[in-house]
Amino acid sequence: MARKLKVACIQLCAGQNVQDNIDIADKHIREAAAAGAQLIVTPEQTALMELAGEALFENIYEQQDCPAFAHFKALAKELEVYLCVGSLAILNNDDTVANRGFLIAPYGEVIGHYDKIHMFDIVLKNGDEYKESATYKAGKRASFTQTALFGFGHTICYDMRFPKLYNALAHMGAEIIVVPAAFTVPTGKAHWHVLLRARAIETGSFIVAAAQGGTHENGRKTYGHSVIISPWGEIVAEMQDVDDVPPVGYIMAEIDLDDVSEGRKNIPVLENEQSFSV
Repeated sequence: MARKLKVACIQLCAGQNVQDNIDIADKHIREAAAAGAQLIVTPEQTALMELAGEALFENIYEQQDCPAFAHFKALAKELEVYLCVGSLAILNNDDTVANRGFLIAPYGEVIGHYDKIHMFDIVLKNGDEYKESATYKAGKRASFTQTALFGFGHTICYDMRFPKLYNALAHMGAEIIVVPAAFTVPTGKAHWHVLLRARAIETGSFIVAAAQGGTHENGRKTYGHSVIISPWGEIVAEMQDVDDVPPVGYIMAEIDLDDVSEGRKNIPVLENEQSFSV
């Protein structure tokens, strides 16, 4: 019997008002659930698009006190869905900040979490500079969760450029690997689809990438194009721009998890890989 699963990506253009961001995400999560989605994924920084400075620290909390965290736990339970909150800015008890994502079960409890490992510290050709490590503390552990329905791996945005993480998650049993993101427009146009399709193909996994998209209140522009990709590297669903503007909303696809085992059987990359010296 086929292992069918309805998966949705929520695309947002989060601003600097946490409650507004929560409300907008809530609206589209409910829409996706009403359409039958069983796993719903939100983007990186779902509740606040503020990279650094006082505005960030005025609006973040330790996990147990975070209003967005509490809201999404309750929402997953109400809707009886698996809800992956792509990431939230969470204050650690040592006053550092984690870029932390969560997998919440249909009964409202967190069954997996992930702190983003690879920090986005770059200068683009157009002069835009990002130094995520100046604000966020990098995670140290990969995150795999075996649920009753699927094996789940969690990554975040810039992680997609580091294939060893995806290889490790596939070996751990991930059938679905999420990539919540807030990708820049220049790198998005050049690399977004290529990198995500490559990660799907080389691991034989479904890639589910929920994205921020549009011009944010802090002036940052993100690429959008939330996408669901098959283990064969085919784009199953994508949020297309409307008049060159990334829309807010959701995409959904019904996937067959048997495609993972079938693909890995036909092209057994994970079995055939070899160690080597340099």
